[in-house]
Amino acid sequence: MTLGTVKGETSSSDVLGAPCWVSLMARDLRSAQDFYGAVLGWQFRPTPMGGDFTLAVVDGAPVAGIGALAPSLQVAVAWTSYFAVDDADHAVARIRERSGTVAIGPLSFPVGRGAIAADRDGATFGIWEGKLPVDWPDWRRRTPAWLHLRTRDALEAAIFYGEVLDWANGRPGSCVPDYEGDEVVLYSNSSVLARLSSGAIGSAPDPRVRPAWHVHFPVADVAATVRAARAHGGAALDERYAPDKSEAVLRDPDGAMFTVTTRSCPG
Repeated sequence: MTLGTVKGETSSSDVLGAPCWVSLMARDLRSAQDFYGAVLGWQFRPTPMGGDFTLAVVDGAPVAGIGALAPSLQVAVAWTSYFAVDDADHAVARIRERSGTVAIGPLSFPVGRGAIAADRDGATFGIWEGKLPVDWPDWRRRTPAWLHLRTRDALEAAIFYGEVLDWANGRPGSCVPDYEGDEVVLYSNSSVLARLSSGAIGSAPDPRVRPAWHVHFPVADVAATVRAARAHGGAALDERYAPDKSEAVLRDPDGAMFTVTTRSCPG
């Protein structure tokens, strides 16, 4: 995990239940840095956690974390979306009580505690308690990375995450899910944080339609980003171009999927 790598000004309790960070554990850290630097224009700086963890930045603003996966771990490389909690132990207990699974943690870091889990349909996500690696409002405003859960049943998933992450807790600025058509939209202070959509199939051979949290990174030119990804060992799994919104699902050389889009928010 690459959360808690630098001192931030926001605590997880300040943004309880909200998406608060995204990270990637790569098999070859230098190769991953080269790929994302060329494709998304990211630069990298070290963190207090050592050379195996780095912070991706754009114009000096943190975007995401990329770390080195231990060679002994034979797991799929994937982007992980983290959500803020005020007590990692309680959140892990809620996950297990509601038939989710916990793969790692909670682990302790200098500025907080984190865990990686999966919901009832197998979608992987992380939880984080403590200082965030960024000032959260600034991260949301300046370096937009937004999330989309494709799941079997969006309403059922919203109930699971709502109970685990304490959505709709009544506190000012708390995350509130709203059912809109065939989607559940997660709001905070009228700002859209994420979308949950139904229709995913757990046994689908196509990883794009299995239950999963998908990270979207806005770019100025989707077609140019696709060309850069292919030129640096990645692949485009899907491309959609339109005047109002273009996007492409990409896969990096390690197999991690992510989406690039001309839309800067999930609204």
